Amino acid sequence: MPFSNSHNLLKMKHSADDEYPDLSVHNNHMAKVLTLDLYKKLRDKQTPSGFTLDDVIQTGVDNPGNGWGPGLVLSSHAPCCDLTYQFPDTSIINIKMAQLNNQRLPPDEEYPDLSTHNNHMAKVLTPDLYKKLRDRVTPSGFTLDDVIQTGVDNPVTLSLSALGSLGGDLKGKYYALRNMTDAEQQQLIDDHFLFDKPVSPLLLASGMARDWPDARGIWHNDNKTFLVWINEEDHLRVISMQKGGNMKEVFTRFCTGLTQIENLFKSKNYEFMWNPHLGYILTCPSNLGTGLRAGVHIKLPNLGKHEKFGEVLKRLRLQKRGTGGVDTAAVGGVFDVSNADRLGFSEVELVQMVVDGVKLLIEMEKRLEKGQSIDDLMPAQK
Repeated sequence: MPFSNSHNLLKMKHSADDEYPDLSVHNNHMAKVLTLDLYKKLRDKQTPSGFTLDDVIQTGVDNPGNGWGPGLVLSSHAPCCDLTYQFPDTSIINIKMAQLNNQRLPPDEEYPDLSTHNNHMAKVLTPDLYKKLRDRVTPSGFTLDDVIQTGVDNPVTLSLSALGSLGGDLKGKYYALRNMTDAEQQQLIDDHFLFDKPVSPLLLASGMARDWPDARGIWHNDNKTFLVWINEEDHLRVISMQKGGNMKEVFTRFCTGLTQIENLFKSKNYEFMWNPHLGYILTCPSNLGTGLRAGVHIKLPNLGKHEKFGEVLKRLRLQKRGTGGVDTAAVGGVFDVSNADRLGFSEVELVQMVVDGVKLLIEMEKRLEKGQSIDDLMPAQK
């Protein structure tokens, strides 16, 4: 990882053949597309933060794959993420190499091939619109969380400055992981606000737990309805929540708080990382696009055991998990149901999918409680 760039400079003293990783036992997606020729073309490229191809592929090298997963490729800088997300498409490699060098090719050459796409973005992103918007993006200048930066103007100080400026029902307090009291820690645990140090081999290989718990913390408003995790996986994970079913109120609070935070960033010449092809850039590639997950805790003791539950969720473009987070099982028939997509739809469209989908799930649950069939309620594929 580029804690300094010295390791990359040392690598360049050796030939590409010597430095090319042994992928003979790997079966992840990275190993399928990372040829020696491709490695030779890209190994000397780096982003302004010093991030190179060797840093990008580290997670895939350290985690050979398990036969059913693709293996992740993580990156800590927006131009580099643009390269890795398009990794399998070697026909656009010249475009990505130019972007790594902070160069720009003509719009016609950078406009993505959308001939096989049938999502909403492909319908609206015309070549003319791309030409108008592509140069309006201002990179944040920060690396992502696997290479946390320090200094006067770092993500933590900027974030705390922004959060400290919030007023009204958004006013709150920051709790740093390093120096919080035992009482504060217990209260955050009781509120289900506290996050743990990463233990996943994928995250550890990418440097996500470096210098833990430095520069990590939790901020929440006095009403405990607006929460921000700082440097957990991303610099900011903004959460708006409340009990009940008023999704509009939750979403409005989310938008209001996020807009106020971004406005302060912009006043200091920073913005959230955004790319005209990928949308917002987050640490995990699965969150590229809107980065938005709208979740509802809902009790479905009957539907949750129904053989068609998975198919219903798939058709509604929803996903389920336990209320304890990713990879947890539902307890007592209570599921966390949320949008499956991050990319290809607007934030409003994603929230509406959840609202409409949950409404149908409740109707199905009521049918099953009465011992009735739900076949006539099966939705069409969204």
